[in-house]
Amino acid sequence: MIRRDCPHTHLLREAACRSGTWGRSHSEFQSAIYLATCDSRAAPLAPALGSWQSLTRPSQTSPVTDALPFPKPPRLRILKRCNIFLTDAASNFRIPQLQQLYDIVAARPSDERTLQQACQSLDVDIISIDLSRKFETYFKFPMLGAAIARGIKIELCYSQGILSSDPSAKRQLITNATQLIRVTRGRGLIFSSEAKSVLGIRAPSDIINLASVWGLGTEKGKDGLTKEPRSVVEFARLKRQSYKGVVDIVYGGEKPIAVRTSAESKEKTPKGKANKNQNGKRPGENIDGVPAHESTKEPPLSKTQQKKNKKAKMAAEQVAAEQAIVS
Repeated sequence: MIRRDCPHTHLLREAACRSGTWGRSHSEFQSAIYLATCDSRAAPLAPALGSWQSLTRPSQTSPVTDALPFPKPPRLRILKRCNIFLTDAASNFRIPQLQQLYDIVAARPSDERTLQQACQSLDVDIISIDLSRKFETYFKFPMLGAAIARGIKIELCYSQGILSSDPSAKRQLITNATQLIRVTRGRGLIFSSEAKSVLGIRAPSDIINLASVWGLGTEKGKDGLTKEPRSVVEFARLKRQSYKGVVDIVYGGEKPIAVRTSAESKEKTPKGKANKNQNGKRPGENIDGVPAHESTKEPPLSKTQQKKNKKAKMAAEQVAAEQAIVS
């Protein structure tokens, strides 16, 4: 998705490719990329590729070419996104092959069975739910919580609730969005426009206010535009480039520790200062610099010996006092 909260990048999904005709008209797509440079450094390209059978052909790869037909801003990062429309829960979607061709793989369930399959078993990055249609059952936390625990984000598209001419679609979008926010407790949600034109796009502050009307807090709404989309991009990259949690061994510029040999240490040690402690004395010398075996001072008494001497002295004084009383 996007690294920063830029609403204009949602136009790239429709402007990139219409029904697999990439490269026919670049004016709308180039305008969308220009708008994306305002606040973003990463923008998704999700071409409308039609049916799933067209993706299974071995000769067909991503229609979004690596080298764009026009120059792009240097600070903008272009990502490729593949949308899979789930119509049959028993189909083989070949997701590992798609992950090698696209940066982000998203699933669009069509019913409750495909939604449950996407949440529990499919290895996708995003689950995009069509909130404008009516579902037979309510959203359940165990099903959506399993997807969130696996690192999959739930996508909420809001443009149909703004520009749709069908009142029932707007009503269903508000109902489903409110229910989805309540069930997920605002975790693992990302916001997209799914807009066909620039009129369906809103600023980040407007999206946060709209989410607050649906019952989502301000901080959670901000995370749905900044933190969660960035985690989708990074998590998808790690799945493609890492192996069993190992990403890479990076040299951080630390200075190597020089290991001295015994010969070098002897050469660098000045004469007359060898084998001396911190006080400048040899281990066998006392504080005065006299060897311990030649010192005339008695060693200090231990505490036990001091107690014994004190007890003997008190006993002798008591005996002397008794003798004085008797005499």
